[in-house]
Amino acid sequence: MRTRLAPSPTGAQHLGNARTHLIAYWAARQCGGELVFRIDDLDSPRVKDWAIKQAIEDIRWLGIDWDGPPTLQTEHQPRYRQTLATITGGRNLAYPCVCSRKDIAEALSAPHESRFQGEGPVYPGTCAGYRDGAPIPPQLHCWRLRVSDETLVFDDQVLGRQQCNPARELGDFPITTKNDQVSYQLAVVVDDMCQNVDWVIRGNDLVASTFRQLELYRHLGCRPPRYAHVPLVRGVDGRRLAKRHGDTRLSHYRECGVAAEAIVGWAAHSLGLTDTAEPQKAADLIDRFDWSRLPKQDTVIDAERLFGL
Repeated sequence: MRTRLAPSPTGAQHLGNARTHLIAYWAARQCGGELVFRIDDLDSPRVKDWAIKQAIEDIRWLGIDWDGPPTLQTEHQPRYRQTLATITGGRNLAYPCVCSRKDIAEALSAPHESRFQGEGPVYPGTCAGYRDGAPIPPQLHCWRLRVSDETLVFDDQVLGRQQCNPARELGDFPITTKNDQVSYQLAVVVDDMCQNVDWVIRGNDLVASTFRQLELYRHLGCRPPRYAHVPLVRGVDGRRLAKRHGDTRLSHYRECGVAAEAIVGWAAHSLGLTDTAEPQKAADLIDRFDWSRLPKQDTVIDAERLFGL
């Protein structure tokens, strides 16, 4: 097993991030696997320099160790360009798209919303008539991958069998931005391929992304990793953790004198791995990790009352 930690330095790491990182750590170490550390810093306008250093400090503070030095996505640009050239280089797998969000909304008199939470309307295929060899539009454009009109299936370690028809439920999706930056979807696939990641452990809000990435693996002729989409941590209003729920940054807890063991103990208990939330060291829980005990439902917390703060 080879999995990864892949924090995004667009902000501070919070309790939900911590729990997902701990799951990856416990799963890898329990079976003698490897855990690599990659900073997903491709979203350059939103990346905060301080967040890269803080993410490393936060994860080390939790008691998580990893294999090898941390790497940055932005170090992998040559690989991304090479893969992009392969996809856009003559097999009609992708096409230039000049549509804005407003264009897409106006083209949909009755918007076909995706069933996946957080996903917008399914792209209507406005620019899909492009064929390789035709002139590329002079205006700003992204490249969209043509998705298959067939049912894709994968077996998730936590959620069980998942299936989706990408053409009908997701639509063709961008593999670059209009500024010619490769998209998250393409970058993650290239990274995981190059780092030999064969298990991807991440939040259950990324199931739709998995189906998109399966399409990329298929076009690149590579076997996809196995997946485990783990439950999220939400506030009492049912929404994902944010400032409105109070300060759930790991750095905040550190500054307030909360021990890392308290957070580890809470995480283990919330996942059904321990009977109580008493403080624990991360390494001491490796042998107690059990995929079958993880809940499928998200965890709701009152962040302002947690840890007695």
